[in-house]
Parts: sequence; C-alpha cells; structure tokens
Amino acid sequence: MKKKCIASVLVLLCVLPVLAAKTINKAKPVYPSYTGLVMAGYQGWFAAEGDDSHRGWYHYRGRGGAFEPGVSSVDFWPDMREYKKKYKSPFTFADGSDAYLYSAYDKESVDLHFKWMKEYGIDGVHMQRFVAEIKSASGKRHFNKVLQSALKAAKKYGRAISVMYDLSGCRSEDIALVEADWKELVATFKLTDPVVNPTYLWHNGRPMMSIWGVGFNDRRRYTIADADRLIERLKSPEHSVSVMLGVPYYWSNLGRDTEPSEALHALIKKVDVVMPWAVGRYNSKTFDPSVVVADVAWCAANGVDYVPLVFAGFSWGNMRHDPTIYHQIPRLKGDFFWQQVVAAKQAGAKSLYIAMFDEIDEGTAIFKTANEKDTPLNGDDGLRFVGIEDDLPTDHYLWLAGQAAAWFHGNSGYGAKRPHR
Repeated sequence: MKKKCIASVLVLLCVLPVLAAKTINKAKPVYPSYTGLVMAGYQGWFAAEGDDSHRGWYHYRGRGGAFEPGVSSVDFWPDMREYKKKYKSPFTFADGSDAYLYSAYDKESVDLHFKWMKEYGIDGVHMQRFVAEIKSASGKRHFNKVLQSALKAAKKYGRAISVMYDLSGCRSEDIALVEADWKELVATFKLTDPVVNPTYLWHNGRPMMSIWGVGFNDRRRYTIADADRLIERLKSPEHSVSVMLGVPYYWSNLGRDTEPSEALHALIKKVDVVMPWAVGRYNSKTFDPSVVVADVAWCAANGVDYVPLVFAGFSWGNMRHDPTIYHQIPRLKGDFFWQQVVAAKQAGAKSLYIAMFDEIDEGTAIFKTANEKDTPLNGDDGLRFVGIEDDLPTDHYLWLAGQAAAWFHGNSGYGAKRPHR
C-alpha cells in the first residue's frame, strides 16, 4: 500500500507541471478587442528636477530649455492634491506659496493616473512611445520606466494598455527602430503574454500596437513606403501583431492635411484599425460630423476597423509664447467634447480614442488639472496658466470621458445633450 501511495505521488508530480503549462497556454487576454472600448493617449513624458530620471523639468520647460516664470511649455497646471511625490517648481501662487509638480518617472504618479481611470470608468490608455526619444539612452530609460509602471498599474486596476509608436521627428532610417524596440519590449516586459500582462490590448486575435504619423503632408522625412515596409514586418509571422495606424484627419478623401497619394489608402487596407488625428482641425463651430460618417463608410467598404478621436479643447499659448492663443479651441465646459462623442456614436463608431489623458502642453488633457483661478503666476509679460473652468470640479473631464465610455459600453440614457452630474 505504501509503495502504491509513493507511486501515485510521483505520477502527480510529473503530471501537475504539464497541467499547469496547459492552463498557462490557455490564458486569454482580458481585452481581446478594441471594439467597444474608450481609451486615451498617455504621454508619460513629464519629469521633474530632483526625480530619478535626471532629466530636469523635462517637457515642462519652454524656450531655451528654461522653466521659470514667463518660460514654460505647459498651459494647464495639474491638480496636485492627490500625488504622493511632489516637486517644488520655480513658480509661486499669488499668495507667495510654492507651486508643485509631479514626475511621470515616479511609479506613484502613474499608479494614481490608472486609479483615476478605474474610478471614472475609462477603459485604458495607449502608451505613447516616441521613436525620436528612444534613440537616446536617457529617453529610452525614461519611457521604459514609465511603461513598466503603467503595465503594473494596468494589471492592478484592470485597465487596457497598448503601446503606440509616434514617428514624429523621424527620418527614413529611423523607422526600423520600431521593429527592434518592439521585439525588445516583448522580451523585457512579456507584453504579449496574457499571464504576465492580462490587460494588454489585443485585436483580431493578436496583440495590438499602433504606428502614429503616416500620410501627413507636412514634409516629414519618412514616407508612406517606409511605413508600409515596417508594417509588413510587424504583421509577419515573426511578430504577428494587430496594427492601428494614426493618419491625418482628412485621410478618406486625401484632402487638406493629407498627402494626396493612393498609397496611403493601400496601406490602410493592410492594417486592422485606422485612427484619424483630429486635434486642432476644428472647433465647436467648424466641426463637421459628415467627415466621421464618410470615414465610417470607407472603413465598412474596405474591411478596416475605425476609431475616431475626440478631444476636450486646445491651448498652447505658453509653448508659443503668445497670450492670444490661450484656449484657442475652447472647451465650453465639455460641450465641445460631447459634440464629438455624439457624432461618433451617431455615425456608427464602436470605439473611441481620447486625446489625451495627460497632455497639458497643448491643453487637451482630461486628467485632473487646477481651476484657472488656482494656477500659479507666470511672469510679467501677459503670460499665465489656463485651467479647468472655475465653476467646474477639477475631475470634470475625467467624469465626462467616463460617461462617454458608459455610452459606448451600451448603457442607456445618453444623447445629444451633454450629461450633467
């Protein structure tokens, strides 16, 4: 009897690892499709003097690399009340008290942002990865650290997460870096392993990644053909990814901001999802829902999924050192944002891309930022910081984005009128 027991134990010891392996192989991603999701872009590029990135006031600083009253690249100021790590900035409030900022290099900051996503019902984010940045050791170190923190937070809070490569500033010879970097990320972070990263976004049966910045007519130093070769490689059996392509807003008719080449349409037909860049293309008065309708029709006819972009507003007075362009595209307390959500929903779009979660440079951020009356002073040359409208809570745009997500998830009670709390 004793021998039989020992034999049974030995058999179990042999079988259990096999069963465990089969269980792992059967693991499925929490988010197998972008369809039905509302996700935002996440820059993650802000650093602070005194943090461990050693990049100083990176992306806060303005002209000449300075960050001081009168010189800044950001228009909005974060609402700093919930951050665990804060850094004293060179700015002060009207009462003389110091103004503080956060660093995305700190895992605590990233964790807080993902906590907000869960609290307000935003499905997740596309992590921006700037190819021009990751060419340098310090840039790659920064964005790897932010991605590492984000992957951990996404798993903790059950939020979808995906990598988006931004080609801005690239030359043709830089495009190959995307494939090499993706391969490195997959090996380092096991992005595509649903056991390690269960909330990494998949689409059409494959892990999703995005390539942004193809087909613009602004004299970029890479071509549609360069992007085509890259995407052929990414979709090959070696990588087998699902690709979302970020293109100009008027891509479907090859007009205005778009390179007038049928090669762009040919490339779009090869990818899984197309996402047009709408930021700065219109305001509440010039927005034309028929553009979205035409996009949806083109995608339906050509078998490509479509994700329209919506944004809260636009402001870049400090970046341009020009007070006349504060609130260049007014937010209108969320009416402008909701106007775009409604148009996307009515046109038949199934998902949304929100630009952006944390973009305070160009004033599209939806995360908690200070009310305009509660921002620091910004020198004596007529410059200032703008902010959330004074009669709104600082989480207003997070809440509104969550309402958009609820609508796209199939909840009822939404329509043309902006919801109110």
